[in-house]
Amino acid sequence: MKRILVDTNVVLDVLLSREPWLPASSAVWAAVENGAVKGYLAAHAVTTIFYLASRSEGAEKAGNILLRVLKDFQIAAVNDLIIRRAALDNWSDFEDGVTTGAAIAARCDFIVTRNPKDFARSPLPVLTPEAVLDRL
Repeated sequence: MKRILVDTNVVLDVLLSREPWLPASSAVWAAVENGAVKGYLAAHAVTTIFYLASRSEGAEKAGNILLRVLKDFQIAAVNDLIIRRAALDNWSDFEDGVTTGAAIAARCDFIVTRNPKDFARSPLPVLTPEAVLDRL
C-alpha cells in the first residue's frame, strides 16, 4: 500500500471547503479514509490545523475537527534530527523542509501538496492532489 504525506494546504482545502481545490483535495482524503492509501500528516501540521480551526470555529469545534483528522491520518513524527536537518539544509521555507523530513522518516512514497514547487529540493516525489489520484 502506498504511503502519502499530505501537506497542510490539502487538508485545509477540505476542512474549510476552499474552492477550486476542494474536489481534488477531498478525493485524496477519501482515498486515505477508504484505505486505498495510508495517509500521514507531519506532526507540526496537526497543531497548525487545530490553531486555524480554533480561531475560525472556536475551541470546541476545533476539537471535533482534530478528532476527524486523527481518525483518518497517521502522524509522521517531527523530532530533533528532522528539525536540525531542515535547519542545516537551508530550505527557503523551513516548514517545507521539516515536512519533507517527516515524510522521509515515515517512509512515505509521495508528498501531496498544491505547491510542489515549494518542495523542489525533496528527494521524494511531490505531487499535486490531481496527480497523486492518477497514480493510485
